[in-house]
Amino acid sequence: MAASPARPFRQRPRRLRDASLLEAPSLLLRRSRGLASREGLTWLACVPLALFGLGVFNLSAHAAELPELTPAFLVNNLWLAIAAFLVIFMNAGFAMVEAGLCRQKNAVNILSKNLIVFALAVTAYWVIGYSLMYGDSIAAGWLHFKGLFFDPTVTPEMVKEGKLVPSVDFLFQAAFAGTAATIVSGLVAERIKFKEFVLFSLILVGIIYPIAGSWKWNSSGWLNQLGFIDFAGSTLVHTVGACAGIVGAIILGPRIGKYVDAKPQAIPGHSVALATLGCLILWLGWYGFNPGSVLAMNETVPYIAVTTTLGAAGGGIAGTLVSQLRTGKPDLTFTINGILAGLVGITAGCDAISMPAAWVIGFIGGALVVYAVSFVDALGIDDPVGAFSVHGFGGIWGTLAVGLFHTEKGLLTGHGFGQLGLQILGIFSFLLRGLHIGGVLAPLERARCPRRWPAGGRR
Repeated sequence: MAASPARPFRQRPRRLRDASLLEAPSLLLRRSRGLASREGLTWLACVPLALFGLGVFNLSAHAAELPELTPAFLVNNLWLAIAAFLVIFMNAGFAMVEAGLCRQKNAVNILSKNLIVFALAVTAYWVIGYSLMYGDSIAAGWLHFKGLFFDPTVTPEMVKEGKLVPSVDFLFQAAFAGTAATIVSGLVAERIKFKEFVLFSLILVGIIYPIAGSWKWNSSGWLNQLGFIDFAGSTLVHTVGACAGIVGAIILGPRIGKYVDAKPQAIPGHSVALATLGCLILWLGWYGFNPGSVLAMNETVPYIAVTTTLGAAGGGIAGTLVSQLRTGKPDLTFTINGILAGLVGITAGCDAISMPAAWVIGFIGGALVVYAVSFVDALGIDDPVGAFSVHGFGGIWGTLAVGLFHTEKGLLTGHGFGQLGLQILGIFSFLLRGLHIGGVLAPLERARCPRRWPAGGRR
């Protein structure tokens, strides 16, 4: 029998660049100090095992400090986590609507801003915003603070009473803060530079929005103490963001070609299909926005989901009908903005308004947005996606509607003018706060292009 030929001897490579893909890992291990011996590899293998054991010990020690988790505790925290995820998913809807209603050449810039703004919002809100919004009062209900970051500790009392853990509450509130900053993006679309938008978003979410939010959503806030009602943020989130954005839009000036001989010209978006998809995503996300604001899972949640749906339905119908009456044909962009305006409008009182009233509020909001777009254009303000018409006018109308239709405090339900007066006070307070936020853009824009100031904007 013939012997098989011997395999040619191949010397082990000494340099990494001479090694094959199979030889490179062993060469790296041999060159790593302390890993050339079998003993070194054995000790290295013990590191993940030790870390795993330490983690299990910490979890066990922490679990031992808490009582058995109650059904109410688990359900409430699970529901708010799901609601937070839905609100976070709304960022996709905002991005689709804004990109679809703007020109294709600016789509990358628009998507970049909408993506980074949530990362910035979470970071700024984690560092200081949450503490400013829900801290202890240090200025008679006007200013709150309890230090940087927040304490994620879960206490036995939280478990026994079915309360929310700090981490899930932070996540839900951070999603709301990101929404306020995203609204600004729509008003300054196709003009603002990336760096200025980043700086503005950090200031907005880290400092200014939390102070405004504490006025109502902190139990010791001065508007909350007076009895102002804004259940899920028609004015607090939407109108504040819209006012901040419209100041930025005025400072930046209109886009090239928007006004010819002082007459507004339509600049169509490149994909109405994309905007429609964004609208449907936002509608879905609103079921986290409004029902999630109960901050628990109880009998109120499904009712709020229904009033939210009816408000959106009324707004979409009104936007379609009014655009048909004004132009002779239905305009899909007004159907989209009508739905969004109906959602914004019902947000303030979705927990305490009858179902017929919810539809009426949405219908009026959807009709209002059609006229608001023309009004904003006539003022010489370029709002590419109609963000101020939807969030500004829609938020104001929704907050006023609480004073009219609230089942226990509304004027039209036989309870006088008292609540309506408080709603008007709250609206003016948040309007001024929103305009102050927008003023932050002024020094940023002045620093970037001082020679153009104040003649105005990039045109």
